[in-house]
Amino acid sequence: MSVKNRLIVMNFMIFAVWGAYLCSLGIYLQNINMGSNIGYFFAVQGVVSLIMPALIGIIADKWVPAQKMLGICHLLCAFFIAAAGYMGMTHSEPTFNQLFWLYSASVAFFMPTIALGNSVSYNALTKAGLDTVKAFPPIRVWGTVGFIVSMWIVDLTGAKENYMQLFISAIWGVLLGIYSFTLPNCPVQKGKSSSLVEALGLRAFALFKQKKMAIFFIFSFLLGMCLQVTNGFAGTFLGDFGKISEYADTFAVQHNIILSSLSQISETLCILLIPFFLKRFGIKVVMMIAMLAWALRFGFFGLGNPGGGVWLFILSMIVYGVAFDFFNISGSLFVDKETDSEIRSSAQGVFMMMTNGLGATVGSLCAQVVVDKFVNCYDATDVMRMQGWSTAWYMFAAFALIVAVLFAVLFKYKHTREE
Repeated sequence: MSVKNRLIVMNFMIFAVWGAYLCSLGIYLQNINMGSNIGYFFAVQGVVSLIMPALIGIIADKWVPAQKMLGICHLLCAFFIAAAGYMGMTHSEPTFNQLFWLYSASVAFFMPTIALGNSVSYNALTKAGLDTVKAFPPIRVWGTVGFIVSMWIVDLTGAKENYMQLFISAIWGVLLGIYSFTLPNCPVQKGKSSSLVEALGLRAFALFKQKKMAIFFIFSFLLGMCLQVTNGFAGTFLGDFGKISEYADTFAVQHNIILSSLSQISETLCILLIPFFLKRFGIKVVMMIAMLAWALRFGFFGLGNPGGGVWLFILSMIVYGVAFDFFNISGSLFVDKETDSEIRSSAQGVFMMMTNGLGATVGSLCAQVVVDKFVNCYDATDVMRMQGWSTAWYMFAAFALIVAVLFAVLFKYKHTREE
């Protein structure tokens, strides 16, 4: 098998591990009367993202080759997620402590593997004499395909409703854990000086002294609050329509995870739009487009329904690609362009910390408060519950819209159009 194909298999399985539960865990938690804790399960991904990727990265740099570290992390990830699944299997309604800490341990070992997978890919492609800039994106897109395939498996088997989604994730993890040890070796660099402070990007906090960068990072945090909202609550929201006879048998209810997978399909396509928009309009306009797309993403959920309004749900899935890519990828490219080479990697660490770390954590917890206030206070069969969902989505949309307006006013950036 060629190097490219081997890396395609690796990327496919890395994201298949995640896709087995990321968009459906909320449904399972709701079914075991743990709907009020969904925000905590998604917030913990942000918490561990603050430390674990950097810590595991240092170990891979200095002592354990990246491909072996990838395998070790996924075997541990699989063990803990399977243990959480076992708790679900042996208890009809497991307690928060029985699930949360095992799940958290699994996520703690999963989150570093995205960066490890990139390192393994770059190393293997370089050794093969290939241009990583050209060769890697077509390989990485198979990660999103793996995520989608896993979502479809969970949906079509009915595992989205129960603990089986955790076992499916564990199976992918074991397969990948074993496979990782067969990948090309990544040499360690024992002589390289690297500290946790550097790996976390803390040295780059000096960028906050620059007004432009400080404003950019603050708004990155605010927009990062949107990242996990629909992952955590969209499946539960669509599932609640199943309690209404008019919508119970619709595709959007019966196969809500397949419907959600349109978001990932849109994400793969919207990546291709970024170079054009960045060159033509600049980072300020591109980030504003992302913010407006988040507002539309949430607003369409509030307006739609699985019947005649299902087209609004489909539009919500389509704009997700713009909301996610125009923010995450364009923001990363802006940070790379605006920082000196000496702190460029650290600056990326700050960007990821503000978005996927602090932003996603605070956003998940705040979203839980909103859902508890307007949704979980009603019984599943109460019509007021669905009205509460609409109110919650409108509030999320209003937040994104306010962030967009403030960003337009406060972020000063003059773009020179490139032909």
